[in-house]
Amino acid sequence: QVQLVESGGGLVQAGGSLRLSCAASASTISGYAVGWFRQAPGKEREFVGAISWSGAATYYADSVKGRFTVSRDNAKNTVYLQMDSLKPEDTAVYFCARSLINPPRTDKDGYDFWGQGTEVTVSS
Repeated sequence: QVQLVESGGGLVQAGGSLRLSCAASASTISGYAVGWFRQAPGKEREFVGAISWSGAATYYADSVKGRFTVSRDNAKNTVYLQMDSLKPEDTAVYFCARSLINPPRTDKDGYDFWGQGTEVTVSS
């Protein structure tokens, strides 16, 4: 059973930082690209960033480019989302997902397994 578990969410003030982790239950992300998405209350789930299976390539939504960084440690089966200079509009539940496609898509198509999400709240 493939399982992805996000952690690291919480409450932070605007301008602060958080690092989210996405841990796989087994070597389920080895050889796969992984994406991060977020969903704010009343809004559609949107793409945040993604990383290729090797970690050599990363992709970002314009809204987070220059502030967020996706990285991975394949030995630990873990993908990270470093979020700096956080803004209130970054408030959302953040999800990681395994991509069947490389390079990964920026919409939800092509992602087969999703984590349960971790909540991020940025206060002004």
